[in-house]
Amino acid sequence: MARYYVDCREMPSESNCDLAMSGSEEHLVEAAATHAVTAHKHDDTPELRAEIRAAMKEEVPGALA
Repeated sequence: MARYYVDCREMPSESNCDLAMSGSEEHLVEAAATHAVTAHKHDDTPELRAEIRAAMKEEVPGALA
């Protein structure tokens, strides 16, 4: 199973968020959407989840350690 990551530093943000997270595609989309809603006050919409999926990159083992 492939693991993916997203990094808030790669997204426009007024708060300069530096959170990075990784996991399977479905778990990562869920976790990142929850973070976007709670920390960045976005609405949880299909468009938000599509943006998250578009920003996801395949994780290289050991790269985030």
